[in-house]
Amino acid sequence: MISKQLNLLTVDLEEWFVVEALQGRFTFKDWPDLPSTIARNTRKLLSIFDQHSVRATWFILGWCAERHPELIREIVAAGHEVACHSYSHTMVSKMNPEQFRSDTSKAIEIISRAGGITLKGYRAPTWSITDEQAWAFEILAELGFEYDSSIFPIKHDIYGMPKGPTDTFRMSFEDNKYLWEVPASTLRFMGRNIPLGGGGYLRHSPYWYTRWCIKKLNKQGRPAIVYMHPWEVDENLPRVEGLSARQQFRTYGSTDTFKIKLNKLLSEFRFTGMYEYLKASSMRKIGFDRS
Repeated sequence: MISKQLNLLTVDLEEWFVVEALQGRFTFKDWPDLPSTIARNTRKLLSIFDQHSVRATWFILGWCAERHPELIREIVAAGHEVACHSYSHTMVSKMNPEQFRSDTSKAIEIISRAGGITLKGYRAPTWSITDEQAWAFEILAELGFEYDSSIFPIKHDIYGMPKGPTDTFRMSFEDNKYLWEVPASTLRFMGRNIPLGGGGYLRHSPYWYTRWCIKKLNKQGRPAIVYMHPWEVDENLPRVEGLSARQQFRTYGSTDTFKIKLNKLLSEFRFTGMYEYLKASSMRKIGFDRS
């Protein structure tokens, strides 16, 4: 039986080589010369979503939209929402406010032009808005975004806001500007937030665990935010020599079984895009300390 609770299906559209796990192996200047898998894997995901009649929010990397504008048009034509995932996939924690504004503005222009749409949402590369980068939220509101999905309320070796909010809320700024925040999904367990439903947490976890977590969230009346990357459905990714065991696991682990899990997930739970969910839901306004 399909769950009645709506959950949120999202994709971070980016190439396999931009991930933080491979930083130090490739520079931004190397990207144009690396083998691209984005077109074939994006179309794999579009086909899977179409088979299940589900629509998602695609957070697009501006650099990819610049090189593959036809993919953005295909995503829009298929009825999905297109949102922003920065231009260069530089972590916000590695930028100052001026650099962040410039990178985001460039991405908005390229993605909007490619898709012929107005962008409503943003997600930071590698969930990289932490307590120290709270200034980024006001910049996003100034740039016209209506929602953000960049907070991951966990402790992680690369990112995370462990004490951050776990439910959707609204931030208010000067000049009547606002920004909804949709944090990544977590469950509280033994005094800490445990991650679920996306990226490596979804790819490596047994399906029964993901199913149990989403059902528990739904029983609480909360949607699960599921996220993935096109390269995760590719069991034949280009191989990089000399990676550490951790890098190997994060980059290549479980890609051969991910499509099976994804099909089960889309068969058992209901999903929609992020902006559609926000429009349809009555959200309560709560405070947030941005200091």
